[in-house]
Amino acid sequence: MNKPSISRSPRYSAALLILCAALGLHAELSAQTSNAAPPKVLRYAFQVAETGFDPVQVSDTYSRIITAHIFESLYHYDHLARPVRIKPLTAVDMPEISADFKTFTIRVKPGIYFHEHPAFKGQKRELTAADYVYSIKRFMDPAFKSPSLIDVQEMRISGLLPLREAALKTKKPFDYDTPIPGLKALDRYTLQIKLDEPRPRLIERLAQSDLMGALAREVVEAAPDQIMSNPVGTGPFVLGEWRRSSKIVLNKNPHYRERFYDAEPASDDAEGQAMLARYKGQRLPMVDRVEVSIIEESQPRWLSFVNGEKDFIERVPEEFILQAAPNGKIAPNLEAKGVAMERRVVPELVLQVYNMEDPTVGGYTPEKVALRRAIGLATDTEREIRLARRGQAIPAQSPVAPHTSGYDANFKSEMGDYDPARARALLDTYGYKDLDGDGCRELPDGGKLRLVFNTQPEARHRQLDELKRKNYSAVGLCTEFKTAKWPQNLKSVRAGNFMVWGVASSATRLDGQDLLGRMYGPSKGAQNLARFELKAFDDVYRRMMVIPDGPEREALFREAKRIAAAYAPYKFQMHRIQTDMWHPALQGFRRPLFWNNWWEYVDVQR
Repeated sequence: MNKPSISRSPRYSAALLILCAALGLHAELSAQTSNAAPPKVLRYAFQVAETGFDPVQVSDTYSRIITAHIFESLYHYDHLARPVRIKPLTAVDMPEISADFKTFTIRVKPGIYFHEHPAFKGQKRELTAADYVYSIKRFMDPAFKSPSLIDVQEMRISGLLPLREAALKTKKPFDYDTPIPGLKALDRYTLQIKLDEPRPRLIERLAQSDLMGALAREVVEAAPDQIMSNPVGTGPFVLGEWRRSSKIVLNKNPHYRERFYDAEPASDDAEGQAMLARYKGQRLPMVDRVEVSIIEESQPRWLSFVNGEKDFIERVPEEFILQAAPNGKIAPNLEAKGVAMERRVVPELVLQVYNMEDPTVGGYTPEKVALRRAIGLATDTEREIRLARRGQAIPAQSPVAPHTSGYDANFKSEMGDYDPARARALLDTYGYKDLDGDGCRELPDGGKLRLVFNTQPEARHRQLDELKRKNYSAVGLCTEFKTAKWPQNLKSVRAGNFMVWGVASSATRLDGQDLLGRMYGPSKGAQNLARFELKAFDDVYRRMMVIPDGPEREALFREAKRIAAAYAPYKFQMHRIQTDMWHPALQGFRRPLFWNNWWEYVDVQR
């Protein structure tokens, strides 16, 4: 039987060729896709939940780690340089600074663009000097209640404070459009900052991408109530996913400018020189995605690292440090997996905050000062370091942290003393007696005395709370504990609704005066959690701001430390030793000191 013949027209043949070509192309693309390297994903966990991602509205470290990778300031710290060095980031060069430290002229690099956003209507939006003018002004807008308000206010930018005062007085929206003499875009790319007072260290404030990064006005105005969840900057990463207090995902910015790995490690820094040799010239960022989980309990966070679910653990929990690094060396089981470790005293301070406006522990009269000093003397910091923190700290003597200017390892004060006998003597002398014999002292007027501590629910805090209870019970001070999550405690403390709270503070700049801001009167309710107000201290603090580094300023540091010890609005307990660990998949890591961005400088190779 003859098969029917099939007539193939030229059109049919052409279609067949196109189909075959398409199938071939599909097969080729499929092969390429199957052979393509998987995305490089950095995975780790925060131990405390974030609060949001607007630089103007956040103050906590964990939110600021995120904002530091989304936004960009004019300057940044060289990630390998030790001693630290500040370099241009979005600026063309270092600023032109007048001899009196009151005028700073900065040129912004052309060709830097914001992340894509509907507010830009499909157009590329270039970063300009005006964006920094706008972003700095936002700190002064009463609508945002910025915890960094005083820091920006103390920059003394000419004409900036009156804008805020006008908004507060008239109750009208903050005026972003009125020009002021101290903050000008001289042209599209030139920013000029003029100050009413000298600020020799202003560049340190301008090197904080987590706080001083640029925002685009049209993005903010498109949805002003969504900025905490809608961060749009010029940085190497964009927010991809956010499940509050659970998971944060940042993706590589697909339109990030050509920026390449470079650094200036010291000539005798073998590790830094090796990193530079390996990565110099590679385009940043090197990873495609960063996945951050929020795991507040220490055990599951530690196990997630040990089991390889996380590439990196920031701050190995103290309760697991003997398993992780017995005698300061990586445990054999971890070493066999190729785990690396970095251990160092970091520029941080663990402190106990007393509410100076609280009727029990607050106030400036001799009996109130005596109560706070007695609490401090009854605090066995060495025991806490040994037992609860497994040796991962050194005692503090002042509010100034290691690695910052003004820190003196030889400075000694009562802050470092544990002396329960002296604590009892102070309490007896100033009328804090146990009148009814129940083991709890009363106030000098006979009223009830209970120390009420804000605390967190995690296991490590329960252990710390038990140590406090024993310390203070030994001198006749009875305690109560109010438990809430860290963000809720921070909110209560900022509002002044607390008696005592334990917290840690990190230096964000090289200048040690940053941490002295904990006692600066105008910072009350923001950085000054204790709500301490003393003219003598404020006078010292203001004087420190205007003079260059040198012997005169060092003498002012010493005076500030003496006032802190004398009035005791805080018990400065310890500087933590931080142990970070990472699996071999994470490469190129070096712990930052005063900055929060490092993801763009690391690689992930699985």
